[in-house]
Amino acid sequence: MNDPVVIVGIGEVGGVFARAFLNAGYPVYPVLRDTDQGQLEGMLPSPQLVLICVGEKDLAAVLEKLPVGWRKGVGLVQNELLPKDWQCHQVLDPTLVSVWFEKKKGQDVKVLIPSPVFGPNADLLQRALDGLDIPSLTVQTEEQMLFELVRKNLYILITNICGLKTGGTVGELWSRYELFARQVASDVLDIQEKLVNNNLDREKLITAMLVAFNGDPGHSCLGRTARQRLQRAVAYGDRYQLGIPTLRQVLSEV
Repeated sequence: MNDPVVIVGIGEVGGVFARAFLNAGYPVYPVLRDTDQGQLEGMLPSPQLVLICVGEKDLAAVLEKLPVGWRKGVGLVQNELLPKDWQCHQVLDPTLVSVWFEKKKGQDVKVLIPSPVFGPNADLLQRALDGLDIPSLTVQTEEQMLFELVRKNLYILITNICGLKTGGTVGELWSRYELFARQVASDVLDIQEKLVNNNLDREKLITAMLVAFNGDPGHSCLGRTARQRLQRAVAYGDRYQLGIPTLRQVLSEV
């Protein structure tokens, strides 16, 4: 029998991964809010993978209390994810997935583009997703995966922040409000560069983001956590003493 997979957070996305692993022949053990993780670790000291599928706002708290024995097999799927988010919790060499499929309650999975995966369990994740006909691709280097993480952050932050002002879809955003979207992108990338402590290829990232726009041009810009994402971005701007004038203007108006 295959080694077990632990999934922390069985929401819509976590449920997709649970189905994928079960379909691939891996026992799946869910961790819910009231699960005694210490007791479960005693039963499963060395799972194949501990996939954390909670929302980004809950990630730090989950990693803080994650059993030490599980930290060497962590997988992360969050939006707004960067190396700082796992390194500060002594999580080494995680498996990363930049999720480019959407799952809403009562609806089937909707794919925008293939989801990049990287890390020690990348092959496992790719095989599991393939079994559900969810396309993915394996990324070969840390630098390439960092690009993919920032690309997803750019997509999420631009569409949500612009959506607070424009509403509409991602296709309409770029066809009708490209200048505004680029101004938001400039501020967002100022922040991302500080968070990764490195310069980024901005035009290459925007071009890659537009591939995702074209994958589902009818995708709504405005997400339910859009304002929180904007507030979080401005808080980073304050921390690093960045101008980010467009983000500050949007926050003052919504």
